[in-house]
Amino acid sequence: MLIVTGATGRLGALIVDRLLERVPADRIGVSVRDVSKAAGLAERGVRVRAGDFTEPDGLQHAFEGAERVLVVSAAIRGGGALTANTAAIDAARAAGARRILYTSHQAASATSLFPPQRVHAATEEHLKQQGVPYTALRNGFYASALGPYIGAALKTGTLAVPQDGPVSWTAHEDLAEAAAIALTQDRAVEGITRPLTAPHTLDFADVAEILSRITGRTITRAVMDDDEWTSAAVADGMPRPAAEFSLTMFAAARMGEFKATDPTLEATIGHPAKTAHEVLEALVHSR
Repeated sequence: MLIVTGATGRLGALIVDRLLERVPADRIGVSVRDVSKAAGLAERGVRVRAGDFTEPDGLQHAFEGAERVLVVSAAIRGGGALTANTAAIDAARAAGARRILYTSHQAASATSLFPPQRVHAATEEHLKQQGVPYTALRNGFYASALGPYIGAALKTGTLAVPQDGPVSWTAHEDLAEAAAIALTQDRAVEGITRPLTAPHTLDFADVAEILSRITGRTITRAVMDDDEWTSAAVADGMPRPAAEFSLTMFAAARMGEFKATDPTLEATIGHPAKTAHEVLEALVHSR
């Protein structure tokens, strides 16, 4: 059985959809914290079981009969994410999985300025030590993460954020397809992958230009001082820890941590990756 964790999240749900195009539903199992949210998957014939990385004893039942397990990285800030990820990997090995897959990040590094990358790097090291074939999917930075930053720009005509750098913004849909291929095809994607990214990078000046073309209005990119931006974000209602966390993304970007591009994603899925323009157009039209 192919097990996917976090199957009610954005990436996990897309992965299951792509799996259902490739294998019978009775070969797919999902591990979710709230089984009621996965009722639609159960109706489609997918095995749905409760599983929470922070309660590892329950994962044995969730992963029962696993041939391969895809651990979608825990969305927990701080040290709890590493503990949760490693607990899920340990449970997959204990369940007898013959391959363990993990959704890592293109910039995974023990020295990254962006804390999630340090978690991914440590999780990859743990994964290597399990004595089980593994795949660490080094996903490109999710293009949908641009959404929270463009709302004000669409209202005011100014995209005001801290100094950044080039990022290979990549669509969830393409990364989900790559994950489904990795789960279902032997030797398709193994070990720690090369960066799974769209072929081009954009900084926020590029984003402003694209928004201008999409909307037919002039969207101007303005660079804010880090402290100024943090104070403004908090004043607009963002909790200070969240604002400070977001600032680390900009700091890492301007150091070039997210600038890598690679053809591996397109080669794996067999077609061009979605462009950031397409993702931004969808974000604009959804508002």
